[in-house]
Parts: sequence; structure tokens; C-alpha cells
Amino acid sequence: MSEPYVPLPWPGLPDHGPEEMIARSRAFYEQVRQRRTCRHFSDAPVPRAVIENAVLAAGTAPSGANHQPWHFAIISTPELKRQLRGAAEAEERAFYGGKAGTEWLEALAPLGTDKNKPYLEVAPWHVVVFGQRKGGIDPGDDRQNYYVTESVGIACGILLLALHDAGLATLTHTPNPMRFLNRLCGRPPGEKPVMVIVAGKPAPDATVPAHALRKKPLDQISSWL
Repeated sequence: MSEPYVPLPWPGLPDHGPEEMIARSRAFYEQVRQRRTCRHFSDAPVPRAVIENAVLAAGTAPSGANHQPWHFAIISTPELKRQLRGAAEAEERAFYGGKAGTEWLEALAPLGTDKNKPYLEVAPWHVVVFGQRKGGIDPGDDRQNYYVTESVGIACGILLLALHDAGLATLTHTPNPMRFLNRLCGRPPGEKPVMVIVAGKPAPDATVPAHALRKKPLDQISSWL
């Protein structure tokens, strides 16, 4: 039996004037534009509460029918990080060994990526994100979930911004195929691994590829109708 519709009062938002809205939106952009993908992490510890709060923030994302079709498996132990690196690099060796194809590898060349992922053993936290085809809002539900890809994608975006806002560097890692992550994280086969989000402090000698700083301007990413 479905849950009844119960309307509640709108919780409200601060009533900012036009100038303040512009200033706040600009300040948010200036903060977010400093976000960079990091491939050189420090092993400096990061409090677990930071990751917990970021995951809670991700869990506020909108989702199809409010089913919240995501699961965040958090890896922090050296042994699991070692296993993650070994399995991921095995897939990456195949990828860079020819599986990706020439065009894809040429596109990646300006970013300086390769099959070696040492940061998977260095960074203190890894958030492995899974999408759930079946589930629902209550424990034990086995209902159809809707717009899983879109819902999980929005949640991942919020998670990245929450980690950035806390002062952490991040990296989105998507080895292909990723089914080894189900076994590694003890997740059921009905869940689909989406990405690994690596989080921690950047290494003192961390660098960013110049190509990563190229962002399309407003007139290329928007049209005003």
C-alpha cells in the first residue's frame, strides 16, 4: 500500500534582495571554480565526521519518487585500499593497453593520466558510489527505483561540492568494468558501481594539468531563449 500524500508548509528560504542574490551566486561560483581533480594526495588524516557530513549532504539530492537510489560505501583501511588499487590498476592496464582506442587515449593525453593509481593507497578516504535499481525509502523495500542514473549523478555532484567546501581535494575514478567493487565493498549484485570518489588533503607537491583549467565560457554552455 502506497504512502498517502501529506502536504506540509514550504520550509522557506532567506529573502535575499537582487544585489545580495547576485553577490552570493558570484561568491559561490568563485569558490567552486577553484575545485580541481587531484591526483597527488597527502596521507594526512581527515576526521570521519567530515565524510559523514558530506555523505549526508549528498543524501539530500532530489531523486525519482524520493526513493534515494544510492549507497555510499566508505573505504579507509589500508588493506581495502590496497585491494582497490590492485583491482583498479588491473583494469587500467587493459584500458591503456589498447582497450580504450586511439582517439580516447589522445583525448586523455593532455591530462597526463596513465595506468598507475598510487593515490588509491595514499588518500585517507574513498567513497564508492552505487546505484540501486531496486529498493525504496524504507529498509527492506524491494520496489522499482526510477531515474537512477540521474538521481545518483546529482548526489555525486553534491558530494563533490560538500567535500570541496570542507577543504578537501577530490578525484572521480571510474575503472571499467567496475563490478569488482561489489565484491570489495560487500554490496549485492543488483547494485551498480558508479564511481569512486577519492578524498583527502592534496600533497605538498601536487600539480594540476594546464588542460584541466580550460573551462568553456558561458556563451558556449548556455543559450537564453
